[in-house]
Amino acid sequence: MNDLVAAFNEYFEVIDANSPELLRDVFRVRYQVLCVEQRAPGFDPSRYPEEMESDDYDRHSSHILLVHRPSGAYVGTSRLILPDPLDTHKPFPTERHMLLDPALIDMSKLPRQRVGEISRLFVLRQFCRRSEELEGQSGLTDIKSAAVQHRRRFPHPVLALAVGIIRMSVKHNVNHWLSVMEPALNRLLGLYGLQLDPVGPLTEHHGRRRPYYVNLTSMLDRMHKDHNQIWELVTDYGRVRPKYAEHVQSIPASSVLADR
Repeated sequence: MNDLVAAFNEYFEVIDANSPELLRDVFRVRYQVLCVEQRAPGFDPSRYPEEMESDDYDRHSSHILLVHRPSGAYVGTSRLILPDPLDTHKPFPTERHMLLDPALIDMSKLPRQRVGEISRLFVLRQFCRRSEELEGQSGLTDIKSAAVQHRRRFPHPVLALAVGIIRMSVKHNVNHWLSVMEPALNRLLGLYGLQLDPVGPLTEHHGRRRPYYVNLTSMLDRMHKDHNQIWELVTDYGRVRPKYAEHVQSIPASSVLADR
């Protein structure tokens, strides 16, 4: 077992939010990040009197919660939006809110039943703060102190969420990812070989964001070569892999240089 896998197993657990109670916990984490920590445009806390954030896409999404094992606290969440079984032509948020460059992506060439959108990828801010940012502050909670400890062995909790996202994707036979992200988040993912390819311009949507796409099989092949320890973590030593290795669409390398 490599050290990264050992550290993940010591500090984190990814659980499927597959019950009404766990879904409420997902929505509470999302409210805390979007409405309290980020004060994101369009997410005024007054709109959520129950302090839970959800939308129509949750009805046909798979959800995970990131558990910090030492404290038992939920410290992150993400969802994988799946094709709507009640409306197979329903656009994903990337299609609805972003301008897609036809020279970079042609959605008609992707098998829609194999497409999913990574969305609501969040880690609580208090858990992500670096140890030097915590020094000298009063009233630190146990979770903040725990964040300092886990960083000594595990690089970033977003990597732990990636374990769950890839597991969800394989479970639902999703091999093509869309996402709407701030470029900074994609650069963070790129540190671990998890970057997506930009397929359109920056657009104002709850802040300045950009559309992204990646073929999961291609991403994992690249990760196996360039970030082997991380590949072992997210694929459980190759046991969690897409069932069908589709390489339907290729994104030109020149299209991703400006954003890295």
